[in-house]
Amino acid sequence: MAGPMEGVRVIELGIWVAAPAAGGILADWGADVIKIEPPTGDPARTFGRMLGVAGGENPPFEMDNRSKRSIVVDLTTPDGRSTALELLSSADVFLTNIRPGALQRLGVDFETVAARNRRLVYGLITGYGMAGPDADRAAYDVAAFWARAGVAHLLTRPGDTPPFQRGGMGDHMVAMTLVAAVCAALLARERSGAGQLVTTSLYRQGTYTVSFDLNTYLMSGQPIAVGQRESMANPCMNNYAAADGRRFWVVGLQGERHWPALCRVVGRPDWLTDPRFATARARAAHAVELISELDAIFATKALTEWAEIFAREPEFFWSPVNSLEDVLADEQFYAAGGIVSVPGADGGVPMVATPADFHGTPWAPRSIAPQLGEHTEEILAELKARRTP
Repeated sequence: MAGPMEGVRVIELGIWVAAPAAGGILADWGADVIKIEPPTGDPARTFGRMLGVAGGENPPFEMDNRSKRSIVVDLTTPDGRSTALELLSSADVFLTNIRPGALQRLGVDFETVAARNRRLVYGLITGYGMAGPDADRAAYDVAAFWARAGVAHLLTRPGDTPPFQRGGMGDHMVAMTLVAAVCAALLARERSGAGQLVTTSLYRQGTYTVSFDLNTYLMSGQPIAVGQRESMANPCMNNYAAADGRRFWVVGLQGERHWPALCRVVGRPDWLTDPRFATARARAAHAVELISELDAIFATKALTEWAEIFAREPEFFWSPVNSLEDVLADEQFYAAGGIVSVPGADGGVPMVATPADFHGTPWAPRSIAPQLGEHTEEILAELKARRTP
C-alpha cells in the first residue's frame, strides 16, 4: 500500500525547510505532492554546497523532498500564475511558507485560490502569525522559533552564551504541526464539503515547545530555574560521565521510586538512611555534595560496564548521551524504524524516516528528491488532459 494519504493531491509552494518538510511527510504517507519551483529552484537545493558535502549530494534537501514531483513555474508571469491556479483548482491541499504579502502579490493568496476551489485545504506557515506588527516579517526558525520564542534562553546556562540551534529543528517541528492541522481540516471537509485556511507559525511552535516553562510563568508568575549540572535539586535527574568519558543521563524523576534504585546500582545502600540524602528535600539541600560523590563513583567504570549494572536494576532509568555515530550504531534505532530505503538510480538509498507509522496502511518512500523541473512536462500534460472534454 502507498500509505494513508494515497489519492490526495498536494501542491507545495515552499522554500528552504518548513513547508517542504510538511510536503515531505505527506509524500512519505502516499500523497501526490507537486513541488512548484521558480526557474532558479528552491534555495534549499544549495544546502549540500553550503555544508560542503562531497560528491554534489544534498542530504537535507533529500530528506524533505523525496517522493515528490517538481514543476518549474515562473509565478511572476501571467502564464505562470495561470498554471499555478490551474494546479490548485483540482488540488486537495496547498502548502506554503511564503509570506502572506508575497502570496497576495503573486495571486495565490487564500481568498483568490479558495474562490476557484472551495474544497481546498490551504496550509500556511508564517514566521510570527497572521496579525500584529510583525505578521509579514521575514523569519527563519533560528529567529522566530529558537531565539524569539525563548528556546535558546532556556537552554543557556547562567553566564554562558546561547547555544546554536541545529539545522531545521524548528522547521521540522512546525511542519509536523501543519501536517496534523491539514489532516484535521481534510477530516472536517469530509463532513462539510468545504476546505479552509489552516495556519501555524514558527513563533507559536517555539512557545509551545517551551510551554512547560511559559505556562508555569503565565499562571503562577514563577520562572523555572535553568538547571546547572553541578547543583541540580534532583541529582537523580542529571547527567554524569563514565571512566571512558562517555556521558549518560540518569532519569529518576520520582524520588521514592527511583532513589533506592540509584543507591543500589552505585553500591551505596547506606544513603537510604543517611540524613543528608534520605528525603527529596534533603537531597536538594545537599545536591552539590551528592552530585560530587556520584561523579566520583561513576568515574570508576566505563559506560559499557555501568550499562551491565544498570540492566540488572529494572527501576533504574537511564540513557546514553549519544553522538550521531552512536545513534547510527544503535540497534534500537533500526528496530524502531528510524531508517527507510528510498528507491534511487543505484538501488535503495538509506535515509532517516519521518516519525510515524501506520500499521493498517503502511507507507514507503517512492523516489529520491526530484531534479529541478524533472516532472514539468508530465504535469503540464496532465493539466492538458483534464481540459480535454
